[in-house]
Order: sequence, then structure tokens, then C-alpha cells
Amino acid sequence: MPQSFESTEARERVLDGAEKLFAQRGYRAVTLRDIASSVGVHHTTLYYHIPGGKEQLFMEVIERNFRRHQQGLREAIAQAAPDLLASLYAIADWLLSQPPMDLVRLIYSDMPALDPVHTQRITEVAYSSMLAPIESALRSGYERGEIGQHDFAHVAGAVLGMVESIYAIPGPITTVARQEIAREILDILVAGLRKHESASQ
Repeated sequence: MPQSFESTEARERVLDGAEKLFAQRGYRAVTLRDIASSVGVHHTTLYYHIPGGKEQLFMEVIERNFRRHQQGLREAIAQAAPDLLASLYAIADWLLSQPPMDLVRLIYSDMPALDPVHTQRITEVAYSSMLAPIESALRSGYERGEIGQHDFAHVAGAVLGMVESIYAIPGPITTVARQEIAREILDILVAGLRKHESASQ
């Protein structure tokens, strides 16, 4: 007998299974049959409860993931010392405690396969969930006089991309923890932001 998809527990199990497969293979390579098989339900059960099909399920998964990041980043920044490096360290620690988002694939492979309304939604949610908290931390650092004025939206994107890229470093070529790599690079970044400010005065 196919398992019911009505309960919250069952729904979360399907979302978890879909998230894992989408993360591993990307949107295009995953079918609803794959997802149903991974969580032990019949694929027609998914079609019944998700009339929008795979795209609707992908959107639910990606928005849930972004909401989790938004909450985690905000809490990490709030708990950090009121210092830019401490905030950036906390941001990196949170991001590296989560499975990689593979934002490059999301932008260049997954999103082009979606309805334009959905790509716009992902763009908005990605900014508010992941870039805005980092940008806010950078602006707070500027207001405290720790760094000079910069395009903080661009710097936030660079921070996010840098931390995400650490997942691409093959384990065999380094014995250093990912968090240590992130902190070293963030030290260099903040030093550069400070140096840039000194040169402009």
C-alpha cells in the first residue's frame, strides 16, 4: 500500500528526499518517480498531492531551504560579538554547517528550466534569505567604522560565493578544516576593505 502524503511527517519526509536528490543531481535530472522511490511512496501519490508536479515540489524545497538559511544566518549574526569579523566568521560557520546549495548550478542550470515567475521568486527569496543578512552585517561594520563604504550587495555576494566554493576543495589536498579556510580568507577580505578605506582618505 502506498504511504499517505497527508501527514506533516510524511510531507517533510518527501521534501527531505526531494531536497537530497535535487542537491545531488540538479532539477533537470530528477523525476517524481525518483523522489517517490527514494521515500517509499508511489509516484501517483506525489502527483495527487502536488498538482504542479516536479516544479511545484522543487519550489517548495528551495523556499524551505532558503527559509532555513535565513533563520540560521540571522541567529548566527545576532549571537556573534558586535564586530565585523566575528559576524562573518559566524556566517561562514553556519553556511559550512549546512549541505552546499550549489548556487552556480541553481542559477545557470536549474532556474532556466523553470517558469519565469518561479525564477523571479527564487531570485527574491535568495536575496532576502542569504544575501540580505550578510549585507546587513557589512553595513553594521561600516557604521561602527570598521570598514569604508563599498557596494555591500556585491561584497555580500562575494562572501557567499567564497564560502560556498570551499566545498569544491578536494579533501585529499588539505588537512585544514573548511571553517579555518573560510576564516583565513575572511581575514584577507576584511583587511582589504580596511586598506581600501585608508587609501581613499
